[in-house]
Amino acid sequence: MRKLINKKFTKRNRFTRQCIGEAILSLTHRKGFESITISDIVKKAGVSRMTFYHYFHDKTDALNNYLHEVINGYREECPGNLTFTMLRTKDRIRHALCYFDRYAFLFITLEEAHLYYLMIDAINEYAELYVAPSYSGSVYDLYYYAGALLNVFIHWEKNGKEESVDEIVQILTRRVLRS
Repeated sequence: MRKLINKKFTKRNRFTRQCIGEAILSLTHRKGFESITISDIVKKAGVSRMTFYHYFHDKTDALNNYLHEVINGYREECPGNLTFTMLRTKDRIRHALCYFDRYAFLFITLEEAHLYYLMIDAINEYAELYVAPSYSGSVYDLYYYAGALLNVFIHWEKNGKEESVDEIVQILTRRVLRS
């Protein structure tokens, strides 16, 4: 299991890594993840190949890092240690949906590029690292919750958010997360 984000990074190199991540995301949206080369990425990000390889092994590693930065940002917005019970409240579900909505382009682009596994792995890792230690139940409850929340969010976004966030919260609390 990898750590979500190594805290030894400075603001400057965090910015550089985010530029690389945004470049990959933009290129993925435009021409597909498999078609992107490291040369494409460094040109779009305005960094050297040496800088890219200083931080990352390959484009998947860089994209994964960007995704983890986004998820780590969610953790930073949540006060203290989150328990599984806290995460399942209407307010927390609403907060998660609204937070991820800020990054809808990222999530939709990854889903359309068939990179769903990166998202679910990152969210599961978040659950393992930050929720599981304070949860006495099965870790499978956490995986179930993470998968349900991610899947509903992605389809809500892809369907143009026809329902309000409160309607989605109601659906999740009523049907999917009833345990």
